[in-house]
Amino acid sequence: MRRRSLLLAAVPAGLVTLAGCGDNSSSSGKASASPSASASVPPPKIVDGPLPAITAGTKFDEKPTVAKGTGDPSKNLAVKTVIAGSGKSVAENDFIQANYLGQIWSTAKVFDQSYDRTPLLMQLAAGSIIDGWRYGLAGRKVGSRVLMAVPPTWGYGSGGNSQAGIKGTDTLVFVVDILNSFNSKSSSTGKEVAQSDAALPRIGTNTDGKAPSIDIPKADPPKKLVSNYVLEGDGAEVQSAQTVLCQFKGEVWDSGKVFEQTYESGRLAQFSVAQMQEVVKGLAQGITGKKVGSRIMVVTPPDLAYGNNPPSGGVVKKGSTLVFTVDILAAM
Repeated sequence: MRRRSLLLAAVPAGLVTLAGCGDNSSSSGKASASPSASASVPPPKIVDGPLPAITAGTKFDEKPTVAKGTGDPSKNLAVKTVIAGSGKSVAENDFIQANYLGQIWSTAKVFDQSYDRTPLLMQLAAGSIIDGWRYGLAGRKVGSRVLMAVPPTWGYGSGGNSQAGIKGTDTLVFVVDILNSFNSKSSSTGKEVAQSDAALPRIGTNTDGKAPSIDIPKADPPKKLVSNYVLEGDGAEVQSAQTVLCQFKGEVWDSGKVFEQTYESGRLAQFSVAQMQEVVKGLAQGITGKKVGSRIMVVTPPDLAYGNNPPSGGVVKKGSTLVFTVDILAAM
């Protein structure tokens, strides 16, 4: 089973569920968020150091080795961009995809790292990630390597994190390689694929973060699941055990009414493919095997959607065929 990061909060902000029927525990982590997170607490003072040296693995996205801290660490949040990237700047509440290594200042003991597994995908939001990351990475650019020393106030507080062997007095040292970032204006930017079947919906190919159009033909819907590329990305294929980050819109075939979407809503959807299998099987099956970075069209027959038990009070009725356009932004 894929190991979870110790940095994540119990429920990341920005999670949405289809028609209010999903299980929003899909991205649960084992550790709690920093107890210092509070709208009434002013942000930390960010200083340049002191910071220990990176002694090996000094290239971007190369697993680093970091020296033990010397002397007393700062009581403030120490942050330094070791390698400056040229990508877009990361803002608070953005999702980032990153590799990282974390160790304890006083001992250089590594308590967690992602370089030997899948890069971490998380949101820089209060309650979603420790505050040291939330403040220390905001404003840094994709492609950057960032070195940070996070005092307890902006880490796990006086309670520490026993699971990771972190005491309440420990300052934490992190190396973070920012691989990518996503927000509510993100779209897939893959290669356009011809949509030549007149019996199937036609999906818009705009890549400006706005909702793509869904033109549903005046015809009977297909009886079987359809999952086609609209824009084909070049990332790895989504696996059934992964969690995906995406933009999506869903319409009912018969009425053309939208029942839920993230485009232009100020949010993204993040869900476990395995748990989506329990909500809308057709969507989970349609995403599985498709490449990250793609926009896909999924037509889900009733038996792989809500069947005779649609969400109450919505536009999805008994026996509805559903049409989705999904931008697969990232997977982990």
